[in-house]
Amino acid sequence: MKNNKKNILFWLIGILTVSLVLTSCGKAPSENANTNSDAPTENKPSVLTVGATPEPHAQILKVVEPLLKKEGVELKIIEFTDYILPNLALSGGEIDANFFQHAPYMESFIASNKVKLESVAKIHVEPLGLYSKKINDFSELADGAKISIPNDPTNGGRALILLEANGLIKLKENAGLEATEKDVVENPKKLTFVPLEAPQLPRSLEDVDASVINTNYALEAGLNPLNDALILENEDSPYANILVVTPEHSKDENITKLIKALTSPEVKNFINDKYKGAIIPAF
Repeated sequence: MKNNKKNILFWLIGILTVSLVLTSCGKAPSENANTNSDAPTENKPSVLTVGATPEPHAQILKVVEPLLKKEGVELKIIEFTDYILPNLALSGGEIDANFFQHAPYMESFIASNKVKLESVAKIHVEPLGLYSKKINDFSELADGAKISIPNDPTNGGRALILLEANGLIKLKENAGLEATEKDVVENPKKLTFVPLEAPQLPRSLEDVDASVINTNYALEAGLNPLNDALILENEDSPYANILVVTPEHSKDENITKLIKALTSPEVKNFINDKYKGAIIPAF
């Protein structure tokens, strides 16, 4: 009787062992099938999300889309219409890079908002200009004329420096790039300055005598910097527009590919052909 029980036990163990072996063998094809089904995802393009103001930044990025596609990168362009949200979105990880600002603005933003951003490439210069719907030459500005200027520190200072360079005002020595109205030491025409958000400057032309407008917003408003600006920064302007990322991603492969595309002959030719000197390549 004991022998029969032992035989039954050995028989059950044998069946269980065979069952486990067969079950294990049966799983192999399924695992292989899953591996094969996942294989195509390895060939999907990487997605690179870049924030930009519409003109000219988004237009320039559209030129590099096919160049990046050849490198296996899908470019997703997110348009912003102000100068604050693109940096907040970048520092918050919502986008991979942004393209809309110059280095002095970025540095001022970093200091004010305690974020970490880094310039990785200079792309182009957008000369700042003085525009008016009421006069044809800046010498026609009357005493007490109102001039709207950008209200952010760097572009506001830049606007005052432009006016100083053309003899309309004089700034305190060493006022620097973030000069304000308080730094104006000579103002023969007693000009009045009206600080506004940069996107609002073109619309202010109906209410002021003249306005110092960033080129991207001038272009969006249908103004031609070369033909319409009464005063325009020259090609020596230090305010090159830059590609910006967070420091930890500055060496990413896709960012390197984007830099190469943005500084390519195709982009240089596009800028020169489309903007004809109103925007100047910085590479």
